[in-house]
Amino acid sequence: MSDELKLEEMERYQRQLSIDGFDEKVQKRLKDSAALVAGIGGLGGTAALYLAAAGIGRLALIHEGRLETPDLNRQTLMTSDWVGRSRVMKAKETINKFNPNIEIDAFDEPIKPERLETIISDIDIVLDCRHNFPERRLVNTACTGAGITMIEAAMNGMEGYLFNIIPGKTACLSCLYPEDPVWDPYGFPVLGAVSGTLGCLAAMEAIKILTGLGEPLINALLHFDLGRMGFKRFKTYRREDCKICGRPSLHDTRVSAKTQANVSAESICR
Repeated sequence: MSDELKLEEMERYQRQLSIDGFDEKVQKRLKDSAALVAGIGGLGGTAALYLAAAGIGRLALIHEGRLETPDLNRQTLMTSDWVGRSRVMKAKETINKFNPNIEIDAFDEPIKPERLETIISDIDIVLDCRHNFPERRLVNTACTGAGITMIEAAMNGMEGYLFNIIPGKTACLSCLYPEDPVWDPYGFPVLGAVSGTLGCLAAMEAIKILTGLGEPLINALLHFDLGRMGFKRFKTYRREDCKICGRPSLHDTRVSAKTQANVSAESICR
């Protein structure tokens, strides 16, 4: 556990500490939390930035690859002079300058099962912002097996979806998508403000789950279409025949202590 909030932190977070229900204890819970953001593009980069802005204690960022010019329409952690260099390292540099109180680990590498298991061993929550389904499924399998809550967020064009995966309690990614949809991971259309909107929503869900503030999405999927400013919520169901979470296993009783403490049984059953 970290030390009590410093005077500089109290000043930095003064505005959110003025929110009804968001007191020093809530801020301390956030400071004592660690999140992994898988995928540092327009979506994951925005989510990481706003987790840092809110005062999360530690961020782990994983993303393989270099910045390319077409990335600059949405990836606001980047700068034009960084083209051709590691995206995740630039994200770490930018966030460190923005909030030096945040501990950041950056991994410029592909998502591999064994490596992922090591990285999430001391993580409280994972935000899945990868651009392809094979890697999303690896994250889903690792988090489900380890009992770690995961936020699933993806977008295409003007649309986005968001839902939370609490192992043993809610549907996982494979429950909702047993098969990969048709998807071009390198040529999908994207408007920066759409990925930024979804990144903020994902960060908000993470903050709520980590601190117990508000009511996170439980057994529900949020879909939005910003082209017509439409938002809908859909009920989700855990599949008994799901190959990842349907079989009785240890993860049914291994939901992280932080999630158990902050997400009420009533909301899980809703």
